[in-house]
Amino acid sequence: MSPESSSATVLKRLEQDGVRLGLETTHQVLRSLGSPESGFASVLVAGTNGKGSTAVQLASMVAAAGYRTGLYTSPHLEDVTERIRVDGAAISESQFEETLGRVVEEAERTLGHPPTYFEAVTATAFSIFAESAVDLAILEVGLGGRLDATNACEPVMSLITEIGLEHRQYLGESLSSIAREKAGVLRKGCPAWAWVERDEAWEAIRAVGRQVGAEVRRGPDVARPVEVTQLGWEGQEVQMETARDVYRVRTPLLGLHQVKNLALAILGAEELRELGWDRVDRGAIERGVRGTRWPGRLERVELPDGRSVILDVAHNADGAATLSRFLDDTVGRFDLLFGVLEDKEVSAFLPSLAQGAGRVILTSPTSRRSMAVDRLVALLSERTVMPEADPVAALHLALEDGGDPLVICGSVYLVGEMRTALRQRFGVPQPASEQSCWSERAVSPS
Repeated sequence: MSPESSSATVLKRLEQDGVRLGLETTHQVLRSLGSPESGFASVLVAGTNGKGSTAVQLASMVAAAGYRTGLYTSPHLEDVTERIRVDGAAISESQFEETLGRVVEEAERTLGHPPTYFEAVTATAFSIFAESAVDLAILEVGLGGRLDATNACEPVMSLITEIGLEHRQYLGESLSSIAREKAGVLRKGCPAWAWVERDEAWEAIRAVGRQVGAEVRRGPDVARPVEVTQLGWEGQEVQMETARDVYRVRTPLLGLHQVKNLALAILGAEELRELGWDRVDRGAIERGVRGTRWPGRLERVELPDGRSVILDVAHNADGAATLSRFLDDTVGRFDLLFGVLEDKEVSAFLPSLAQGAGRVILTSPTSRRSMAVDRLVALLSERTVMPEADPVAALHLALEDGGDPLVICGSVYLVGEMRTALRQRFGVPQPASEQSCWSERAVSPS
């Protein structure tokens, strides 16, 4: 989306209102639009880390079964249209602009005030999915679950990924309080799976499930990877055993953490088959996994001079620990370019992440919520770092005098900016909005 587009102007205005948790506004806006969320079946995916990866893998499996599939994720890397996909493809800028304009106009007429950025984009996604007559939409929850705008729909199934300590100012100070908020996506009589290994979080989710009458089950109790073979940068081959079947799948997504997200997506796909999406069989599941594409998550970009850049949106303690393990096992020596938003508890993970790096360049994503570089520098006072507030200048600095792989991580906003800057300088990678989230060749029956 061009910065001068009318939708970009609208979103910039809406962004000034920040976060507003609660469903009243979203429900009112959706009713005024004719309740588009009731026009398609949906699955909600909540959790702390791995929501997007789980959602995109499940959506790819459903698409491989021949169903028209919607996918809603957030935030985006480079362009807001990436958040709303139909059959893997991001919607067009014109479709987004027209629908967003209608949503905001209706909201202001009905409420007397504008919706927030996330409320508006979520209602836009619901409207587009209804108009596109999708058979099923997979919806990644934004913040929390109970009061998140995505929770205005009535899902046929809910999935919950691992719970970590994040967004405590909104969700609570403990794992159990955060888990209870995430468990707000559960529904009476509807199946749910949680891939949650921390007992404190699982007990909280199970308690909410009992309160609302949801059929929530713990993924690690019934699914396990029997064998995982690393295929270098080509991905992983996983033999997965569930209570219902055994799968041998090849996934292009890197890192052992993706095996857990894969397991949860498979459990979700099996549940959908039980709910009537009977074409989501073993073949569709295996094709869908093979075809999944998810940029910005351990994404390697090869530059023309032969240097590798690794992009990852690790921005909390769990994500950084996962990234560090992957780098130790696969990459070895690397340089680090890092920047995050100010609400992240960076002291819990930046020192250990930087420990394995040669050169460390610290920057700030282009956002009014970005963390100042001097705060990052203070956390690494015992080592030499290279601060550069401007992210594009920081990238140029990081690419000078270095031959080791460059790891760019932290905020999704930073990773998106760096993808754009790399493309402007080297012609790679392809814009995320132009990449399908699954390969048509891979998901189609042979």
